[in-house]
Amino acid sequence: MYAVFRRHALRALAAFALCLTASAGSAAADTATLRIATTPIDVGAEVYYAQDMGFFKKAGLDVQIQTISNGGAIAAAVASNAIDIGQGNVLSLITAFRRHIPITIVAPAGRYAAQRPTSQLLVTKNSPIRGAADLKGKTVATNGLKNILVLGVDAWVGENHGDPNDVKFLELPFSDMEGALAQGRVDAAFLAEPSLSAAKHTMRVAGDPFTAISPDFLIGAWFTSSSWAQAHPDLVKRFQAVMRETAAWANAHPAQSAQILAKYTKVSPDLLKTMARATYSPDTDPKQIQPVIDAAAKYGIIDGGFPAATMIYH
Repeated sequence: MYAVFRRHALRALAAFALCLTASAGSAAADTATLRIATTPIDVGAEVYYAQDMGFFKKAGLDVQIQTISNGGAIAAAVASNAIDIGQGNVLSLITAFRRHIPITIVAPAGRYAAQRPTSQLLVTKNSPIRGAADLKGKTVATNGLKNILVLGVDAWVGENHGDPNDVKFLELPFSDMEGALAQGRVDAAFLAEPSLSAAKHTMRVAGDPFTAISPDFLIGAWFTSSSWAQAHPDLVKRFQAVMRETAAWANAHPAQSAQILAKYTKVSPDLLKTMARATYSPDTDPKQIQPVIDAAAKYGIIDGGFPAATMIYH
């Protein structure tokens, strides 16, 4: 009788082990690798939060994150299939789309809100620059040429009866802008958080150029090539779901997200606790992109406007 019981027990254990093996194999099959790139700023930090909080893992995504200094370089990486999904400022994406480069926006990144600006124009404390009119003939540092920071300055100067063509731009990483200002290599610098708050200790705010575009619009977005999105609709949906979950978490937990952001950007956690933090939208709203398209068309960065909805993944 004991032998019969032992035989049944061994069979049950074998069957249980087989189920565990099948389950593990199925889980492995459901896990997909995703190569993602973002800029080292609060606006594009959602992937850092999702990685550290385990949101990607929960969605069956094995994510490899690369940090790249500007959206143009990220767009090139997406176009060459070096990465799958990237975060870039929306103007870089608008410009690429207008040039018929097949990209599509799959999720929103950070927004600009005039009440708590996360990007501002800084000058030295003794600079004569006090507003848009004072930028004539001056050089402004931005982290890319013809990107959304340049558009912000163009719109700010234009709305204040100046000529945007009278302003020169120098491309620099955010981390180098404070030094360039102190050395006199540039007259002003358009910084984003967290570099913005770090530089405010030695520099002065000259204005909020982004308000000339709109008091509320999307600064950055997550995008991919149209062909990759068509070939991987399940991965797009999983990524969108993670970004939606991350947006809700980050908006509600600024103190915790500051700790994660500090790890990836090497900025002091104490500084992050006091700075204006990015706000994230749960879904991509074309109304938050349209003002950027309209401003880009008005100031000649693109040759005419178009409906924002046409560049959003559906």
